[in-house]
Amino acid sequence: MRNSLKLNKDEHQREKELTDAILEYLTEHPQASDTLEGIAEWWVMRQQVRVEIKTLLKVLRQLTGNGLLEKIGYGDEALYHLKAKEDGRHPS
Repeated sequence: MRNSLKLNKDEHQREKELTDAILEYLTEHPQASDTLEGIAEWWVMRQQVRVEIKTLLKVLRQLTGNGLLEKIGYGDEALYHLKAKEDGRHPS
């Protein structure tokens, strides 16, 4: 029964995320219409990529701040790579 409750909670959370993604897309594109497959591919995936990019940026900032990655450049063109130790070797 406990697993069933967790599944229902997870399913409810996923439904809320999909609802938010669809409504956000339609806010930006109020004249949009599409098929089920088109909505999944263009509306939902587009919003999920945006969320993933925000999360990825947060993680990259944490790794850079912790001295594990080095950031070269600025903005969207910045590059990230493993930061070498002071002796020039990469951490193992």
